[in-house]
Amino acid sequence: MRRQIVWLVAATTSVVVLAFVIPLALLIQSFARVGAMASAEQEAQGAELLIQSLHSDPRLPELIANLDNPASRSATSVVTPTGQVYGSPIDVNDPDVIRGRTGPGYEDANRPTGGIVVRSVVVEGTGTYVVVAKVSRAYLTQGVWAAWLTAVAIGVGLTLISVIAASMVVRRISGPLREVASVAHQLRSGNLNARAEPAGAAETRELAEALNGLADRITELLAAERAAIGEMAHRLRTPITALRLDAEAVTDPELSARLSDHLTEVQRAVDTIVKEARRGVRDDLVVDCDATQVVRERVAFWSALAEDQGRPFHEELPEEPLRVQMPASDLVDLIDICIDNVFAHTAEGVAFGVTLSKSGDGAVLVIADQGPGFQEGASQGGNDVIGRTGVGLEIVEKLVRGLGGTFRTSPPGLAGATVAVSLPLAQ
Repeated sequence: MRRQIVWLVAATTSVVVLAFVIPLALLIQSFARVGAMASAEQEAQGAELLIQSLHSDPRLPELIANLDNPASRSATSVVTPTGQVYGSPIDVNDPDVIRGRTGPGYEDANRPTGGIVVRSVVVEGTGTYVVVAKVSRAYLTQGVWAAWLTAVAIGVGLTLISVIAASMVVRRISGPLREVASVAHQLRSGNLNARAEPAGAAETRELAEALNGLADRITELLAAERAAIGEMAHRLRTPITALRLDAEAVTDPELSARLSDHLTEVQRAVDTIVKEARRGVRDDLVVDCDATQVVRERVAFWSALAEDQGRPFHEELPEEPLRVQMPASDLVDLIDICIDNVFAHTAEGVAFGVTLSKSGDGAVLVIADQGPGFQEGASQGGNDVIGRTGVGLEIVEKLVRGLGGTFRTSPPGLAGATVAVSLPLAQ
């Protein structure tokens, strides 16, 4: 917007300046031509007066020569009836001289060679004297270019002043708008504490207040939704506890164990809901974390248990930070679920590894072990993976695909189980 307004002001000012400069330039040219012709006409009139009063005086040639001084703009010549020339040299057979002898005087300022003034002076008893005052083209345009350059410089200066003034005014308008846009970007990235400072024009202040009100409303709605989910999850725990007591009271050991297993899965799902309900509101919005740091911390956490079980393990992480579009808490859950499956469903001493790398516009996380691998017929990312029942890999797949990433596991029947996820990089 700022650039468009400045360009509009510059174009408008340029049109106005041109509307004044072009007529002014033509007027300057006209004034210069009129001034030069007036000087020539003045010399011609002076010569005419000398001829009429001193035509028989022997000083006439000297007086004409003094009249035609080098400092004047025109060259004045007088041709006597006998063919003598006083003042500037001129051919007695010049067409202007011949025309002056036979007709009245005239002026012409549009000749290619310059302007001319011709006067015919008839002296009774002597004949016709012809006065010719010529002005060169350089004198007709003397000072015009300098005046034009001055006018153009003034026009350019006025345009620059208007552009600078418009830029300052637009900055005062666009500055508060940029601050409001910055706050909007912070809200989009998950910083619900960001608020815009009402400043600038009335419309901009109203926009900032509306954005602040929207942020307050979003915070209230998220908090209310979180509280409702948490309350619902806690309400589910009471009947689950009652069902667990009833299952323990069943006399059939096999049926009691099966019911207990089902209730354990239900309890785990409810615990997951409670955990999600207790997460901070900002965790739902901030989808930016350093995957390198998170993976390094989780591998360090599990390394103690790996050493106790005699499990060789290795990690391959990039040296630079690798930011992905996922909350740190979700990435922690993803890593813990995959590594926990390795410990839970492979024998002690089985090696595993964690690899993180950048591939194109995504980050690839691979967790692999050297165990028996996935069983034939097991669903990829489903509930029946080497007895790995529950919501483990399903949670991982849901988290990854919800962020636009990819999830895959190694084919069943192959030695070693591999889980590979690709996460989009943060913008």
